[in-house]
Amino acid sequence: MPYDPSAFPPFAVTVDLVVLTVRRHALCALAVRRGEQPFQGRWALPGGFVRPDEDLGQAAARELAEETGLRAHDPSAPAQGNGAHLEQLATYGDPKRDPRMRVVSVAHLALAPDLPAPRAGGDANSARWAPVEELLRQGGYGRDGEKAAPLAFDHAQILADGVERARSKIEYSSLATAFCPTEFTVGELRRVYEAVWGVALDPRNFHRKVTGTPGFLVPTGGTTTRQGGRPAQLFRAGGATLLNPPMLRPEV
Repeated sequence: MPYDPSAFPPFAVTVDLVVLTVRRHALCALAVRRGEQPFQGRWALPGGFVRPDEDLGQAAARELAEETGLRAHDPSAPAQGNGAHLEQLATYGDPKRDPRMRVVSVAHLALAPDLPAPRAGGDANSARWAPVEELLRQGGYGRDGEKAAPLAFDHAQILADGVERARSKIEYSSLATAFCPTEFTVGELRRVYEAVWGVALDPRNFHRKVTGTPGFLVPTGGTTTRQGGRPAQLFRAGGATLLNPPMLRPEV
């Protein structure tokens, strides 16, 4: 029998982005308020439909550029310069996840250093960075006195999965440096771990672990006083992508 496309129900593919950064020592995600139906007025993750002429990675990189102005960086290494670490997270295909039609979303995780205020694009009429703890509150998310409501679609689950991916990957990989500028101090890196894990870490023990892990950090030879106090040594990400021994998450 010849193939008949009309014999199959309509089907669409989207990409959704979990864009994480550390702002004011808190792990934050990019959220947009939807300007159109469905879920008009509700907060959601940025994303959109995959165009006919692009693959999934290209679609995610395009959405990332439209929402943040960042280019996607090679996922096998930490971000450098005006780039963001971008990797595929998971696929979500519940038949009822989108009331318009059958839509499968391929979510991506993006990590970058402290980012500026976002600009809304597409069908989003506003965008902002929000602490992930607020976005994932049981009663939903709202700002400036507005009524709290769950994130649109299944975005709360996607966000929770992205946060857990980040928390687990910084244990055994150098991914935490993707939240840092090109040159950073051990104290700045420690605050990334504290923000992502949501725990306080002993400064001396942390310094000993990260500087003693082969290939994790490389001294630049410079120092900085941007944290106040005595000059602190500057480092950059080393060549290691896997940490041995790993940076185990404290039990809380």
